[in-house]
Amino acid sequence: MLFFWIIIFCASLFILIKAADYFTESAEKIGLALKISPFIIGVTIISIGTSLPELATSIIAVLQNQTAIVAANAIGSNIANILLIVGLAAIVAGKLVVKRSLIDVDLPLLASATALVVAVLWDRQVTLGEGVVSILAYAVYAAYTIKSDKAVKAQAEGIMPGEDIPATREKRHLHLRPGREWNFKLIIILLLSVVFIYLGADWTVKAITNIALILGLPSSLIVMSAMAVGTSLPELVVSVGAARRGKFEIALGNIFGSNIFNILMVLGIPALFKTLSVDEKTFAIGIPFVIGSTVLYIFSGISKKIYNWEGMMYLLIYVLFIAKLFGLF
Repeated sequence: MLFFWIIIFCASLFILIKAADYFTESAEKIGLALKISPFIIGVTIISIGTSLPELATSIIAVLQNQTAIVAANAIGSNIANILLIVGLAAIVAGKLVVKRSLIDVDLPLLASATALVVAVLWDRQVTLGEGVVSILAYAVYAAYTIKSDKAVKAQAEGIMPGEDIPATREKRHLHLRPGREWNFKLIIILLLSVVFIYLGADWTVKAITNIALILGLPSSLIVMSAMAVGTSLPELVVSVGAARRGKFEIALGNIFGSNIFNILMVLGIPALFKTLSVDEKTFAIGIPFVIGSTVLYIFSGISKKIYNWEGMMYLLIYVLFIAKLFGLF
């Protein structure tokens, strides 16, 4: 029976991730065809799309009364994003170069978002009010990011503050092509992807619950280990691929955006449905490791370079995290 649920877990997680990819791609094309700013699409559709597996499984978990899964999901994914993905990206690239904009804007925002969520989780629950605060904090982050990006592009092109940036210039900077007129096929793909996201998330949560039950382990342990790695695969592909091509800003910026979305929205939105609980594993192991990995990431960013030996250190710490989760030391 255990083998059966492991197969179900792997299959449903694969369906969930692929469906999220199709959702993001079709929504992006529809947005471009409707002449929505490519940068707005990037901040909303694409950033949400890469974290859609975490969000979908968290909402389904709440609907199935498995509220402890939500915090474990957000915390575990952020730890995997930093220690596993940044570690692998640094090893593949040999050296990651951190741009000034990430240090000045993204690092403080990530630190602030992490501090907010740690404060929210400290009483071992996330209430409706705290969920609303988290969502509002993400809205402020998105608005600030959009404003900062426009200011940087305006300065680079010699445009006076307050002057509109021509759409053609904006698209050129963002390397996004205008989409053709959207058609019925894109709508069908979008709707079908939503259906498969629901089915994938539903069966992923069921599989986690049954695997944990059979092994006599808390669900949060499976979520913070196997599921965190699985749902972080889209970020892994993007960041490692970008690092290999020397696109360090994309490799690191992808992690910043994903982590801020995870800890604010993946926790905030499910809290609108029901008060979330935080179990012992998440509180005693997950929170200290997410604080430590975030602080480590910030210091690495301030140094402006992340070398391959640091990447190996990140991976070693991740192995220690998994070992601690399973009580190996």
